[in-house]
Amino acid sequence: MEGDVSAAAAAHYQPASPPRDACVYNSCYCEENIWKLCEYIKNHDQYPLEECYAVFISNERKMIPIWKQQARPGDGPVIWDYHVVLLHVSSGGQSFIYDLDTVLPFPCPFDTYVEDAFKSDEDIHPQFRRKFRVIRADSYLKNFASDRSHMKDSSGNWREPPPSYPCIETGDVGYLIW
Repeated sequence: MEGDVSAAAAAHYQPASPPRDACVYNSCYCEENIWKLCEYIKNHDQYPLEECYAVFISNERKMIPIWKQQARPGDGPVIWDYHVVLLHVSSGGQSFIYDLDTVLPFPCPFDTYVEDAFKSDEDIHPQFRRKFRVIRADSYLKNFASDRSHMKDSSGNWREPPPSYPCIETGDVGYLIW
């Protein structure tokens, strides 16, 4: 019965973003993709920005498994150093995850995403257990900045091609997450 209620709520939910293929997306730059998604939500005023959060997922070893990722077809997980998704805690009573790297629906009901993408910590070796840092979208937009240096190797070469737009610089100080 609970799954039916969840499916019904999801069926009536109006996404806070354009379709996945119309979102700003750069492979391996999830923190910037989510910043751009927060910016879209703020500019389109469909939902209060206060309902949205950037969720950083990592751990001390920078090795976290996430299943159902485009980077790994099939049933196995991708081991990311970190990953960032957007959480929308809808006033309609259901929460949704926006993950531009998943093969799950976009947006995905929270319960479905957690079950399919995270699995259970009981089944994961302790070194891979994930930690979450939840940041209000308005604070993320105001304070996030990155010079993208974490995407360069020791010789200064890009590990993955950078986005075509300039680095995100915000706030008076422009503090870096990295």
